[in-house]
Amino acid sequence: STVREGLEYLVTNYGDLLHTMPKRPCGEDDHKLPVVYVYDAYHNSHDDWAKLLCPGGEFTVRGTPFDVVAIATLLEEGETTLVEGGCFDGFYTYFATDGFTFGSSSRNWPKLSVWAREKNLHFSPSVGPGYNDTRIRPWNNAATRARRDGGYYEQMFRRAAASGADLVSITSFNEWGEGTQIEP
Repeated sequence: STVREGLEYLVTNYGDLLHTMPKRPCGEDDHKLPVVYVYDAYHNSHDDWAKLLCPGGEFTVRGTPFDVVAIATLLEEGETTLVEGGCFDGFYTYFATDGFTFGSSSRNWPKLSVWAREKNLHFSPSVGPGYNDTRIRPWNNAATRARRDGGYYEQMFRRAAASGADLVSITSFNEWGEGTQIEP
């Protein structure tokens, strides 16, 4: 119910400023809705998300003025149940560290893209210019990915484009503490 209240506020106050797109990648519905990326969606069960995102759910936004294209974080392979059972419209991989999670591993993106198409979902692999969060997580050196003067970013973007995904997200800007900001 609190997420619904948050969506109502967001759409009411900022709906004109939000990026919009069709609910499903095949474009079966020409009506465009605001796009909302849901970070760490796995903290709630698919049953809880179903109450908000499935038609007929207790707190559903579907078919209301507050309907959105909801894109869930997908970190691990088993979270496909969360995406599908929670009635999300798609998923994104978030981490800018290739190989850090199942979802952030570019070798898995073609497989995820095929699954998304089969389920008529949006797939948005996330790319970034590198990753280094050792200033805030000194123990996390294994997740560091060197920028290679833009080479890492270019490689990740090429892999995302080659995966067949219909969207690409860029993990950057406010993740400066993780070393993913884009600079000249």
